[in-house]
Amino acid sequence: MQPSDLKNLDVAIVGAGYGGAAAAKALSLLGAKVAVYEQASHIREVGAGIGLRPSTMDRFRQWGIFDAIAKVSSPSDYFEILSATGDPIMKDAWPGIHDFAVETRTHLIHRGDFIEALLGVLPEGMVRLGHKLETVEDHGDRTTLTFAGGKQVTADLVIGADGIRSVVRRQMFSDKGPVFSGEHAYRAVISADDAHGMVVDDNLRMYIGRGTKVYLLPLRHRNQVSFDITALCPDSTWSPKVTTEDLLATVAGFDERIVDITRGLDLDSVNIRAVYDIDPIGTWHSDSVVLVGDAAHSMLHHQGQGANSAIMDGGALADALLEADSVKEALALFQATRKPVTDELQRISRQGWTEEEVHDVFPGQKPAATTAKD
Repeated sequence: MQPSDLKNLDVAIVGAGYGGAAAAKALSLLGAKVAVYEQASHIREVGAGIGLRPSTMDRFRQWGIFDAIAKVSSPSDYFEILSATGDPIMKDAWPGIHDFAVETRTHLIHRGDFIEALLGVLPEGMVRLGHKLETVEDHGDRTTLTFAGGKQVTADLVIGADGIRSVVRRQMFSDKGPVFSGEHAYRAVISADDAHGMVVDDNLRMYIGRGTKVYLLPLRHRNQVSFDITALCPDSTWSPKVTTEDLLATVAGFDERIVDITRGLDLDSVNIRAVYDIDPIGTWHSDSVVLVGDAAHSMLHHQGQGANSAIMDGGALADALLEADSVKEALALFQATRKPVTDELQRISRQGWTEEEVHDVFPGQKPAATTAKD
């Protein structure tokens, strides 16, 4: 599209998470008129730590925000996989470090710091809080959004970045709900001083036991560590209730330091969730509406690619708008570029457990694909 066309492009983004914020930054740099509508009255990112891959960090470099992200993160050289008791299984450098003109490492960051940094590089007033989307009306070359309270917005391009339970996806592209993975995730951020000496550098370590994985992701710039227990469990309740004894049962037989960390967790500070993704959907776009991030391709966290994929979506969408002659052509190009990549990541991410481990929890069957329960 021509620069004059891009400057006259009205863009409405639904959701101010990673995908929405990244798309807002990328498209605003093209000169488009961008507004982000977020249903929450304030931004509060829960969870723990994530790793931003070299390709993601290179996008940030292109957008001029690399330093803002690097300031609140720690560069990491490698990741390591160990047995439950700490015997080495695999150790490898993060892929992609040397793929760019400048050596670019994976950066470990707290989710809250990440979204704060992303939103902090957007122009003041671009993000409008307290806008809960109710309906989407696609008129072909333009689309109207109606929010709770009756406010309406019409835009040339609507970007659905509203997460795994996306209203845009449900009304426009697929009415299938999130799919239960048969797992729970228990996530906490604790002081490095409470990690019993397990934080020794800036590299991710994953400990694998039968039916349980424990991730330790250092956040040494905060003097903290992100501690994540992922365990097979048949309870599909979206926010299940668990006790300290339940958590200790999942790490029985692990390195005693991991058991001690688990025993010392304050449950009020632990993010406890059943784990869901979505099945790949056939199409992400109409002529003026497109999905990005978890709304398009929510995936399990075993590959650590959810946030990275959302950021890469924003970059690819901006690239497509520059290359194509119209919004309609750009959205088709965007899907053709990104969907094969994310379909494969979704598939790989579902291969987190052996058949024997699954059989222990779901005798004689795979975890049932169930719609999320609140």
